[in-house]
Amino acid sequence: MADPIRHHRHHDPTPGVIPVPHGPETGDEHGHYPPEGDADQRAIFQYLTHPDDSYTPEGTYWADLPLRQRIAFVNKTQNEEALSELKSIGQMMKKDPLSPLSWYFRNAVLPGAGLGLEGYVLFSIGNLEPLFAAAWPQCWGKDRTECSSNWVASVTYLEVIGIMVGQMAVGVIGDWIGRRWGLIQDAAIMFVGLLMITASWGLNLNGWVICYAWSLFFYGFGVGGEYPITATSSMENAVAAGKLSTREDRLHRGRKVTMAFLMQGWGQLINQALLIILLLIFHHGDGNPPYGVATVQWTFRVSFAIPAIGTLWLVYYRTYKMPHASRQLAAAKKKSNVTGYDVDSLKMTCTHFGGRLLATAGGWFANDVFFYGNKLFQSQFIKVISSNSNSVMTIWIWNLINVIVSLAGYYLASILIDNKLYGRKLMQQVGFLMCFIMFVVPAFNYEYYTSPAGIKAFQAMYFLSSFFNQFGPNSVTFLVAGEVFPTPIRASAHGFSACIGKAGALLASVLYNYIDTQTKFYVVPWFGLAGMLVTWLWLPDTTGLDLKEQERRWTYIRAGKGDDYHGIAIHPTHLSLWERLRGVGKNYNTERDLEQKIEDMREEWAGKERLRRQRETGGDPAGLEDLDDHEWNEEVHKYFRDTTHGDMLKPRAGESSASSSPNSEKVRASGSTAVQTPRLSEKSPAQLSSSTQSSSGSP
Repeated sequence: MADPIRHHRHHDPTPGVIPVPHGPETGDEHGHYPPEGDADQRAIFQYLTHPDDSYTPEGTYWADLPLRQRIAFVNKTQNEEALSELKSIGQMMKKDPLSPLSWYFRNAVLPGAGLGLEGYVLFSIGNLEPLFAAAWPQCWGKDRTECSSNWVASVTYLEVIGIMVGQMAVGVIGDWIGRRWGLIQDAAIMFVGLLMITASWGLNLNGWVICYAWSLFFYGFGVGGEYPITATSSMENAVAAGKLSTREDRLHRGRKVTMAFLMQGWGQLINQALLIILLLIFHHGDGNPPYGVATVQWTFRVSFAIPAIGTLWLVYYRTYKMPHASRQLAAAKKKSNVTGYDVDSLKMTCTHFGGRLLATAGGWFANDVFFYGNKLFQSQFIKVISSNSNSVMTIWIWNLINVIVSLAGYYLASILIDNKLYGRKLMQQVGFLMCFIMFVVPAFNYEYYTSPAGIKAFQAMYFLSSFFNQFGPNSVTFLVAGEVFPTPIRASAHGFSACIGKAGALLASVLYNYIDTQTKFYVVPWFGLAGMLVTWLWLPDTTGLDLKEQERRWTYIRAGKGDDYHGIAIHPTHLSLWERLRGVGKNYNTERDLEQKIEDMREEWAGKERLRRQRETGGDPAGLEDLDDHEWNEEVHKYFRDTTHGDMLKPRAGESSASSSPNSEKVRASGSTAVQTPRLSEKSPAQLSSSTQSSSGSP
């Protein structure tokens, strides 16, 4: 059967941007309803409401199938998709053997450039500490004589706090001012921060440590902003606006995000490899101690100067090559008559999705404790298995091996994160469980596992904890923190979750300064168990869920009619245990939902027709282009014209005011934007998506 959907022209994704939850934008994120043709009207609606990658030919949703049939359906769909992709790769290689690498570079490397730079720099901070301790033991060693212990410890604290402040602040900016400003601001701050780190100096060693710490705080603010600002761009995605999503988005949404997100791992790998090369260059080809001060100065300053070049390019690209980055966000706000920050959506999100916020923030918190805790293994087994454990080069080589193991976890996560039989939630739970096991086993038999007899098993647990941290919570938390929330508040929710996550990193960095290594092993495992339980209880599984439906449900909630929604967004499979216990899924009804979908489209069509007639009658052609119905063909228009009651097309009280014309004057009240709107009872949820948000607050 020929594909009746009209697709957009495929294009390369934007460098340095990972829109969450749909992944780098390539034109494949949404399609339009079929063009004019002879297809039966009912067949058109059936195809639009029941895509064949989610529904059986009989119209049964994949999650409603019995287990055996569900497995068969999912495997069949994914095998067909895998075969199709392999054929596409084969065709690409026939034309150009290197074209798959070129595709990967454009679709994963460039979009993940910002997080790659972040992984490079932040990983470098920890890598350089043993080198600093070897060169300046009076400052970075255990027995400090020249530097304040508090200021040395604050290097890590201020870095993490800077990231937390950036995540919260830029999360709000992304939902308030727009994406373009946030993107440029982040890149500019990171560039200046790298210059500050590279040129950090002081009248004495303690003065240099203070300068170095505050430079990391400044850089951290920009890094923190990279997390939520990528989520902001999903507001501009047409799927979020309710248009027809594509098979590509439904089947590979998670993979597109994680393929770009894993550039964080490549940043860590490149940093470690480059530090090894730089040390060999400036230490006359020898990586063993003692290390001269000049060697250390050149190594660390050049290692920060190199990413500054890439960050400067990012500033240029975002400033001059992305002039319309906020255009769609501005159009969405204009359509909903909201200026500034949507306070009402924030309140409603906390009310209806508070459990999800607890899951994303709590899961990220537990994950970051593990992420920092992983290094507990390394120093212990290096002492036992290495004949030169005091060499910085030895530590770095083991770091390099660990990063490679982590990258394997990143890639496996990107392969399975969209698998409906495994997916996001199970992946995060298994990852937390495995990390718990890898830490709790040596905790209660520490002496054996750190002895020559058990050191190999200890080392294996170190690598397994790294693997399952990436093939689990580290990959999943970044995606779901943007995926499980409605569009208007997505960046803020993502930023808040990431901020709480970094609080876990801050807790670990502070706590580890005051307890011995075995006690650390006693403490850390329970965060894995807590993360698994939080995920099990409060995190919904969005694997296989068409996010168009989640936005449609939000329209009903925003209208105060959440109980009237009956679609797949409240299917038990896509709800958390907490939501199911609260009865959120009790209204799931496929038959009523099918009727609602058509009626929602009718309401939207009627609303546009009313506004079109009012503007044409009033001689005001401005804004008519906003009412173009590219998503509907003439058959759909005819169906609605023939079956819609005339009363639905009559002007309604209030629609002739601000909501009917983009040029109308809005009435501004203190802290909010007041717009005349029809009474709630007069409008359906589909109509309310473009009117009730006018009451949202605007700081």
